Amino acid sequence: MQIYKSYNKEGINMIFDAHGDIWTDVTVKRQMGMENVFKSEHLERYKKGGVNSGIFVIWLDPPNDKNPQKRAFEIIENMSIEITNNQDIFKIVRKYSDIQEAIDEEKFAILIGGEGLSYIGENVDLLNALYMFGMRHATLTWNEQNDLATGVKGDPNRGLSKYGVAAVKRLEDLGMIVDVSHANEKTFWDICNISTKPIIASHSNCKALCNSPRNLTDEQLKAIADKNGVVGLNAFSDFVSDIKEERDIEHLVDHLDHMVEVMGIDHVGFGFDFDDYLAGETMAFFAEEESASTIGLENITKVPELIKILERRGYSKEDIEKIKYKNFLRVIKEILK
Repeated sequence: MQIYKSYNKEGINMIFDAHGDIWTDVTVKRQMGMENVFKSEHLERYKKGGVNSGIFVIWLDPPNDKNPQKRAFEIIENMSIEITNNQDIFKIVRKYSDIQEAIDEEKFAILIGGEGLSYIGENVDLLNALYMFGMRHATLTWNEQNDLATGVKGDPNRGLSKYGVAAVKRLEDLGMIVDVSHANEKTFWDICNISTKPIIASHSNCKALCNSPRNLTDEQLKAIADKNGVVGLNAFSDFVSDIKEERDIEHLVDHLDHMVEVMGIDHVGFGFDFDDYLAGETMAFFAEEESASTIGLENITKVPELIKILERRGYSKEDIEKIKYKNFLRVIKEILK
């Protein structure tokens, strides 16, 4: 089943979204009795948005994160069935060449990611099992303080634990992407100081424009660029502006402009973190309001509107291609073995 025309007369047609909570939604809906969740709930929307590749993460949705191991296994079970039953549209990326195969076969190129690793506790060896399962990306924490690292809601004086240091080294040795989104500043700098390969912030914005603890300072942005990494623009409205009336697509693109100014065009991408399919109960645990959608970019179908704004703001075709997919693919090519 071909879901996208990956080529047109001008070349590759690809948009890479570095952060989606699709596996959590798959789990929630499969537990309600639904099958083929991506096809029935997401596929047409992704096609309309032109997004055909990205990182789908194992994310423990509140309040289910109170028992991390139980929820992680539930998600792994349900996503495994979803992948097995939808091989006509999914191509799981384990090595860089799998992306080209996805393009050739006109399938959705998916990196399995981990948003937080609370469920492995101190057992860093479990990363080997996750790698064998297909995971190629991870943040060490979501917002919480765990056995490995400290998220933005944890102790600001605590960063990586000794197990977290070991986890970063293991991730790099295995060929998995280390992601600093959700880390507090101490954890961020600990990771910067010990990592030897490019790191990413898959879904983060700029603290200079919105003073959310989830956003990155200019110094952090520069550090990621210095490591040849990438930051993904986040459409979650709480991270767009401190003023609610300014949480719209134009102010979001101001963040992208600022990233380009601070980091350079080679270090910016998309990590939309869309929330429109998450339950209100879950959203209440971390969002100011039940919906945290940015006006004008409420969901994946609106991505073409964002591209039009980039064109109006004077970004060249090559610049836009770097933002759409080339920058993240460069990191994937360097890290995945």
